[in-house]
Order: sequence, then C-alpha cells, then structure tokens
Amino acid sequence: MRYLPKSPDERRRMLAEIGASSIDELFAVIPSEYRLNRDLLVPRQQAESEIIDYFRAASDRNATGYASFLGAGAYRHYRPVIIDSLVQRGEFLTSYTPYQAEITQGTLQAIFEFQTMIAELTGMDVANASMYDGSTGAAEAVMMAVRITGRHKAVVASTVHPEYREVMTTYAKHQGLPSTLVGYDQETGRIDLSALDAAVSADTAAILVQSPNFFGVIEDIPAIAQIAHAKGALLIVSIAEAVSLGVVRAPVEADIVSMEAQSFGVALSYGGPFCGVIATKETYVRQMPGRLVGQTTDGSGNRGFVLTLATREQHIRREKATSNICTNQALVALMATIFLTIYGKEGIRELAEQNLAKADYAARTLSAQPGVKRLFTGAPHFHEFVLDTSEPQELWTPRLLDEKIVGGIALKRWYPELGNATLWCATEVIRREQIDKAAKVLAAGLVEA
Repeated sequence: MRYLPKSPDERRRMLAEIGASSIDELFAVIPSEYRLNRDLLVPRQQAESEIIDYFRAASDRNATGYASFLGAGAYRHYRPVIIDSLVQRGEFLTSYTPYQAEITQGTLQAIFEFQTMIAELTGMDVANASMYDGSTGAAEAVMMAVRITGRHKAVVASTVHPEYREVMTTYAKHQGLPSTLVGYDQETGRIDLSALDAAVSADTAAILVQSPNFFGVIEDIPAIAQIAHAKGALLIVSIAEAVSLGVVRAPVEADIVSMEAQSFGVALSYGGPFCGVIATKETYVRQMPGRLVGQTTDGSGNRGFVLTLATREQHIRREKATSNICTNQALVALMATIFLTIYGKEGIRELAEQNLAKADYAARTLSAQPGVKRLFTGAPHFHEFVLDTSEPQELWTPRLLDEKIVGGIALKRWYPELGNATLWCATEVIRREQIDKAAKVLAAGLVEA
C-alpha cells in the first residue's frame, strides 16, 4: 500500500491501548501555548490522480527549452540515456559501503575503473574513489599538502573558483592555516607569476591554482610548478571542467590534482549531486583523503577487488585520520565511469574539440557586437570566456530570457573591479543558431545604449 491512513475506529483502539481517552489527552503534557488548536492551513485532501495532475501542471511552469550560456563550475553536457538505465539497477542504487568484498565485487570494480580512468586523465599515479565535490576536494588537497610538507601556509590564485575558495576558508578557519591570495594578469587572466613568486615563502605548504581557471583561461602549469618546487612547496591544480582534459595537456607537473567530475554524465539538478576527486603521485598516497580500491587475486588466482586504503577516522585512530569525509560519491562516480567508458579516449577528445569550437564561435560572434569587448585574450581558453558590455547585465538579461536564452553570469559579485564583465560558456549542447540569436538580442540594446 502506498498510503497507510488510520480510520477513526483504529485511532480509538490505539488510544484505548495506551490508556488515553482522546488525542488531546495524549498530548496534554505539552503546554497549551505550544499546541496548534486548529486545522492545518493546507488544501483539502486529494486523490492520487488529482495530485499527479497538480504536479504535471506545476512542471509545465518550469523553464524548459532554454539555451543556457551559464558555466562557472556547473556544466551542461549531453548525457547518454544508458547512464540512468545502469545506475538505477538495484545492485548499484541500493549498495552500501563495500566493506565485505566478497559480496560487493561489482561496486568495488566500478570504483577501481573510475580511479584508473581519472588517474589516466590527470596524469597522476593514483586517484581516490571520489570526494563530495570539487570544492571539498580542493580544500582537502591543501590539508593534504600541509601534512606532507609540515608547513602551514597556502598561496591561492584569485582565479580559483570563488566558492571553492570559500570552502577552503571554512576548512582553514580552525586549522591555523593562513592563506595568501594572488591576483591575475589584466591582459591574460592568468595568475600573476611575479606576484606568485613573491608570495611563496619557506613556510608555504602549497600553491593552489585552477586550470582552466574561473575565467576559462588555461594556466601555465609548468611555470607555476617551477616556482612552487623551487621553494619546496607542492603544486595543487584544481580542475572544475573535466571535459577540458580531452584537449588540454594534463597537469603532470602538479603534485596533487583536485577535479570536479560533474561534466562526465552527471545531470545539473538544482545544485547537485557533484563528484569530486583527488589524484596524486604514488609517493603521497598515504596522505590522500577518502578511500582507495585496489586489485588483487583470491586463493584460486581469480582477479578481485578490495577496499585497500581508507585513511579516515572510522577506520583508524582519529589523530591519524587524513580527513573526516566519511564516504565517497559511489553512485555519482559510477555515472562518470559509464560516461567515460562510452566515450573512450577518442570520444572524449572529440567532445572537448566540439566544446572548443562552439566557444570559439560564440566568443567571436558575441564580441563582434557593438559595445561588447572580450577580456583576457592573451592566453588560450577552453569553453568559457569573459565579455565586457557597455550595457549592464541587468538590462540585457530580461531581453535574452524573452527569447528563451540564459546569458552569462555577472562577475562583479566576486571581482568588482571587472564592472559589467560577465562569464559565458558554450558547450556542445549549444547550437549555432542560438549563439546567433543571443548576439542579435545583445546587440539590439547595446546599439541603443
């Protein structure tokens, strides 16, 4: 039965069983001023068919069929339908932490494959089973660097996702971990290397950068690594857009890579779920947070998978735990694993090239309109770019929405010095005609302005 209501007769029998004459007597111990002595102000009860009709009507009011140029750490990509067909199988959907290897081989193998593919993509030796998301992954990577180096300061690029930086600030608040923020070059949008070199000192545990960064710009990872390693610090590279690794060189010079894998087959669902990951050099594996699945053989020589490393407080003494994150995003990581398996190496590269081409066309078309200027053109980008418009975003956004287009996100919230600048993103799901329409609508107001 989907609903289990109680009839008046059943309520009377329940009250009699516990020795109460009425509901009011049952709750008499609660002071009267805290009791609700009227009916709830809710609509009348409805039949199941009426409830279904209500929600169908409500869903019709959702903003469907819009072209979205939003990015900033949450990216819309096509999701092959096979992903939901597989992850909704009971073996995966209801599985719990795979402590008992003998009955959870499927889950363990899926995690192992996820780790393997993430390590190949990032150019690292080993990857964990996943973290909550890219923001916690970046913060945990900094904590990891502190444990490895014994130092207690961090240098962070201002072009790291602002919300990632906020999460890191929360982590560091009670860790005694001060951080220095390093600005960006006005022409390229890359981290200012001279300022970075000056900020790194003998007590710096790590440099945290993002590439592609929050402006969509590809950072010069070898140059940043040279600065970090020359002073004994570790380099952490955060990757918010995993698809970029299809064409962008893996950050092999990094010591730790923190990545958000949402783009690999995870739907945008009003803020979640996401899927973070940390990958690193084998030397540092015992300081890596989260859990790690390994491959072995059983007594008969058959290949098997086991939970090999789980450096958290549930398994070991609290003071030796590397993190208080007590799980991994197994089901979401499975989505990414299926996505990567379907696309393969060539498919991921082709997908990244499509994103690159769409963004290039969008950037050229939109910036060609009067009153529009593209910023940070002195360095390569992936599928995000920054536009500065003579007209404030608050004025052209309603015009675009009227045409079922969601424009770029305003940057002044985090970078007030950029004024009217907005961050735009074009993935493979954006069509050329949608880009052309956005340019036309944008231009209409800018010409008048």
